[in-house]
Amino acid sequence: MKPIWIVDDDESIRWVLEKALARENLATRSFSNARDAMEALKDSAPQVLVSDIRMPGESGLELLQTIKAKHPGLPVIIITAFSDLDSAVAAFQGGAFEYLAKPFDIDKAVELIRRAMEESLRETSVEYDSADTPEILGQAPAMQDVFRAIGRLSQSNVTVLITGESGSGKELVARALHKHSPRASQPFIALNTAAIPKDLLESELFGHERGAFTGAQATRRGRFEQAEDGTLFLDEIGDMPFDLQTRLLRVLSDGHFYRVGGHQPLKANVRVIAATHQNLEQRVREGLFREDLYHRLNVIRLRLPSLRERREDIPILTRHFLAQSARQLGVEAKRMSDSAMQFLSGLELPGNVRQLENLCNWITVMAPGQTVEVKDLPPELIAGGGSVSVNASSSQTDQPTEARSTIVAAGDSASASAVMPAVSSIPVATSEPVESSNWTTLLESEAAALLAAGQPEVMDMLGRQFESILIKTALKHTHGRKNDAAVRLGIGRNTITRKIHELGIAGAKED
Repeated sequence: MKPIWIVDDDESIRWVLEKALARENLATRSFSNARDAMEALKDSAPQVLVSDIRMPGESGLELLQTIKAKHPGLPVIIITAFSDLDSAVAAFQGGAFEYLAKPFDIDKAVELIRRAMEESLRETSVEYDSADTPEILGQAPAMQDVFRAIGRLSQSNVTVLITGESGSGKELVARALHKHSPRASQPFIALNTAAIPKDLLESELFGHERGAFTGAQATRRGRFEQAEDGTLFLDEIGDMPFDLQTRLLRVLSDGHFYRVGGHQPLKANVRVIAATHQNLEQRVREGLFREDLYHRLNVIRLRLPSLRERREDIPILTRHFLAQSARQLGVEAKRMSDSAMQFLSGLELPGNVRQLENLCNWITVMAPGQTVEVKDLPPELIAGGGSVSVNASSSQTDQPTEARSTIVAAGDSASASAVMPAVSSIPVATSEPVESSNWTTLLESEAAALLAAGQPEVMDMLGRQFESILIKTALKHTHGRKNDAAVRLGIGRNTITRKIHELGIAGAKED
């Protein structure tokens, strides 16, 4: 973590802040004037800057202006006397995070600096270094079409709509479009619109002013401001609330927006790339998605193939993910036998590349030998004859600033130990129809095995598994909306609430 910079001509204030922050194990760097701090900014930058407003030479406001020009996301706390409240207002207008009025309570000052640090770290977490962009893997003709499309769009700023099934790597393609565009040196900001509660999504997108609502203790930049001059990737755009679609349409139309609680229009120079696994045309017909927004987004459509359409890529992806998991765990990479690779290439894998990655993590942790045979794969895969799959959900789902490598490889730092897939004796729902005999036969085999082993309360155990999978799958389809899931399952709202509590299911939310 970078140090906290303290700029004040009063040595006693510098000393007090240095000692207080040292007790919190926070590094500091002090300056007696703004000019020295400006000079230091040429070589480095702080995590947070605390500056007096009145100093000999350049003022704290001039320092603030310099910092905001070079590091717009860096939180600056201004120290001011009570008689300088007009200057404090000017500091806020200049983009200050907060101000400290002299004389200040040192504990409150440390608390304020910690809040500023949290904001700084949040900003840093969504910045994207294009040098770390992983390269997409794929030799199948369907992927070559994607590569050609990325090449054609490389020098364009046009809006792109990426469609494809969950887990097929839509964000990775968006990153590739950014990397090969004229905006490559600027930020790439990703936001999963389905992962943010409706009440917070507007602030997340457009930011908010201090005091705009309860808890808004400081002005906060939204994703559009963070992506200035760069690319904003809006994943699962089909789930965006209808009222926010109107605000997004305005930004795409004239490039202006307002922060929540703000009255000053802000200009956005941002390329928008959107993605969805849903049929937007159908959602338009159902009145759930604005037709004018659909046409604004659907300038260039790029369809990403499912893994079923590019089975010839499964061996190269498998080898990559096995090597990746091995590096993360510090072990030797597992190798797939020819028969195991052939078996793997015939799986349905409804979770696409993300599911294959999770499966490779499972193999790295659980397979007994270095050479993996068919018998070493998860029992559910073998029992299902290649049609049953490990859970396709990613262990890092809903991290906005999440660059999960789903088709790709280099530079992925996810912990393999954290992504071991959950397996169940009943298969998850797939995107294609599954014959009813598949899962019922598997259920019959599982019940027979448990009864033969003398397992008590078999019906209760399997019944709980069955209910849990049904509810989790329904919640997945409704993106966690509990009441909507109850309607789809044909049960009451109170019933699903009770079941979620009894079965310990996480991720449900009110509609």
